[in-house]
Amino acid sequence: MVKAPLKLDYRVGLRALLSSVLTVTLLWLGALQAAAHEVQPAVSDLTIDGRAVTWDIELALEPLIAGADLEGVDDTNTTDEADEIDRLRALPPAELEQAFTAYWPQMRGKLILRSGETEITPELAGVIIPEVGDVALPRESRLQLTAQLQEGDAPVIVGWDSSFGSLVVRQMGAGPDGYSGFLTNGALSEPIAREGATPKSAVSVFLDYIVIGFEHIIPKGLDHILFVLGLFFLSARLAPLLWQVTAFTAAHTVTLALGILGYVSVPASIVEPLIATSIVYVGVENVMSRGLSPWRPIIVFAFGLLHGLGFASVLGDIGLNPAQFVTGLIGFNVGVELGQLSVIAIAFLLVGLWFRNKPWYRVRISNPASIAIAIIGAYWVIERTLL
Repeated sequence: MVKAPLKLDYRVGLRALLSSVLTVTLLWLGALQAAAHEVQPAVSDLTIDGRAVTWDIELALEPLIAGADLEGVDDTNTTDEADEIDRLRALPPAELEQAFTAYWPQMRGKLILRSGETEITPELAGVIIPEVGDVALPRESRLQLTAQLQEGDAPVIVGWDSSFGSLVVRQMGAGPDGYSGFLTNGALSEPIAREGATPKSAVSVFLDYIVIGFEHIIPKGLDHILFVLGLFFLSARLAPLLWQVTAFTAAHTVTLALGILGYVSVPASIVEPLIATSIVYVGVENVMSRGLSPWRPIIVFAFGLLHGLGFASVLGDIGLNPAQFVTGLIGFNVGVELGQLSVIAIAFLLVGLWFRNKPWYRVRISNPASIAIAIIGAYWVIERTLL
């Protein structure tokens, strides 16, 4: 009468262990490709000077030339054109420019530049392509497009085809109240005034930055996901998790704001290895400790400061409208928190709900998962410092 339940528990525990190790392993394998193939939003600056329009776009040209559909794609390695994209990355600037020149008529037909009811065709004024660097990383090129508007004061609307992925539009020369927008799924900008500023509504900015913050955790923030999972696996009880998440949230909010305001600036070459180190630490301490230690929230707070600097670099690349700084910052933070809570909720539904009260939970699930997390973090430390 006693052996059957024990046997059942053992099998269930074994399945749970294999499931947790497999999940973290898949995250690891995906992480090895993320830096090389991650799809970043294109960032564009729009300048309207009377009837003259200049539209500068910073983007990776290779996926577009290869014909990849980037709508909803976070990793170009998942596309059918992955090999062609990698080949194009290795081309010298002159050869890639030649390939882009041949492709340009197709791209031009998918750009949207409109003033009132008039469709305007932009012209390619120049393309700047960097030298071949680390082919494992995206190469950011810059396009300069120009156009002439018709007479009148009809506002300007810009956008592009959804297959090009996400697009950030920033209105230049209009002061701190200039328009800025994060366009996804082929969405168009709001009408942008030819003169003066075109601020977005606070609600629109708030919702935009919630999306940006959430996407920075799921699916793009594999390092942040593993750190949050490290917090989750410390203990099956809710209180230790709340203490850690609160400390982490408070810390990254502080450095995110300071980083965006320009008061704190630490190179990514320092921040990224330290973020990886934080992942190693939480994984190792999970195994070494027997629960929430008095210093754990303090250390998590310190690591949260580092992660906040990482978040700040994301917003720095996209650009946060100074006139709506608080709204955008709060929206981004809400998105990040929703992403973190989603990670915790998924982990709880997959593992915690079923196995957290089992006597073998720590030995068969928490410790192996924490060790796997620490190993991945250690790999990232090496990759970000030596490789």
